[in-house]
Amino acid sequence: MITQDTTCSPDLSATAAGPDRAGSGPAGRPPVSRRRKKNRAWDEVPRWHIYLPLGIYLIFTLVPFYWILLFALRPTGSTSLVPWPLTFDHFEKVWTDRSFATYFENSLITGVATLIMTTLVALAGGYALARFDFKVKRWFMLALLCSQFVPGALLLVPLFQIFADLSLINSLMSVIIAETVFQLPLSIILISGFIRNVPYSLEEAAWVDGCSRFTAFRVVVLPMLRPGLVAVGSFAFVHSWNHFLFALMFLNSQDKQTIPVGLNTLMGADSVDLGALAAGGVIAAVPVVIVFAFIQKWLVTGFSAGAVKG
Repeated sequence: MITQDTTCSPDLSATAAGPDRAGSGPAGRPPVSRRRKKNRAWDEVPRWHIYLPLGIYLIFTLVPFYWILLFALRPTGSTSLVPWPLTFDHFEKVWTDRSFATYFENSLITGVATLIMTTLVALAGGYALARFDFKVKRWFMLALLCSQFVPGALLLVPLFQIFADLSLINSLMSVIIAETVFQLPLSIILISGFIRNVPYSLEEAAWVDGCSRFTAFRVVVLPMLRPGLVAVGSFAFVHSWNHFLFALMFLNSQDKQTIPVGLNTLMGADSVDLGALAAGGVIAAVPVVIVFAFIQKWLVTGFSAGAVKG
């Protein structure tokens, strides 16, 4: 045993000191540091593999926006690829002569009302699905999912009949209700998923402290749902802002129309005013860009990180 120990000890020391002295590991293998560097070199992706696809995608994304701004800011009849001299005549024309100020106000009212109604109803429905068990819960979830496959055009006839019986035709309330109904299934599913991630023990602790169910939900659960509420509300607003079909079918008079329908009026049967149409498109896109620029930090913020900080 002593001979074996003295025989093995030099081997161990050589193995440990080998890379430091000779610069190579046992059995002719490169040292550990070199192997790690080699593995990292294989794992690293060249920068042009990332920047080239992103650059191509950025070009395809930004060129249409630049083209719209070009037609909106350059004078009528100009063929220059640079909007110079700048002119705002097209914006003034669509804002005053084409009643885009009224369209903008109607779209803003419709979008904000849809956001509020969708968020409140989805919050109540999502909490019920996340915290309560009932017999038809799975079938109800399945019905919500299947409703997403139904196109909005199929809802026009029954909704029109219902709104006609309620005397809501040519009223912004008809569009608000239709948009809310169309957005609710997906919003309820999303909110219920966020609520399931909130530990139920937090609500139970609030109940032990004397809070009612509603107070515990308002104080404990609701602050943790902020990213989900912002996402659901923003998507409801943007969809209502951009939706064309419901406003076209349920609103008759010009003073009740929204921006998508107003853009459609700029395209005539024989000719199209490209400058006015581009200016209207810029006006329609500005609120959506502002909304997504504002909610970007909420969309990328992790819900679990907020729960841990709280």
